[in-house]
Amino acid sequence: MKKYIITAALSVFTVLSVSAQAKKNTQVSLLYQDYIAIKSALASDDAEKASKAASQFIESSSDVKGNIISEKELTTIKEDAKTIAASKNIAAQRKSFHRLSDHMIAMAKEFKVSQNPVYVQYCPMAEASWLSDESKIINPYYGKSMLSCGNIKSTIK
Repeated sequence: MKKYIITAALSVFTVLSVSAQAKKNTQVSLLYQDYIAIKSALASDDAEKASKAASQFIESSSDVKGNIISEKELTTIKEDAKTIAASKNIAAQRKSFHRLSDHMIAMAKEFKVSQNPVYVQYCPMAEASWLSDESKIINPYYGKSMLSCGNIKSTIK
């Protein structure tokens, strides 16, 4: 009887643990989707669209709890997104995107942000990396002027 109680307790704990991790992954996955929207807007040289996508990122980040991502990390990514949202200057947006990308890459390595592979891509001209949901290089740091500049550094499965 004691074995059954212990087994049941462990089963409940496992289910709760898996459920909590799935919720964390879902919240971070929403941030990733908004991040991809920012990346796409910058790649197409659209500062206004990048600003709107960054505003959505900020809204989604408000749903992320401090127990998922540290308060410091959450504040940092919000600040970078706020800079992108407030700016109409694509060069300034790209500078903040560089910092945002560094943090999002770290999160993508810690959490499951997508059911599909996530590509860490790198532009040697900008000396910066970014995340992509496709293997094709679409450079957010130079947009149309150097759209295919870069390579895949790694793949997060």
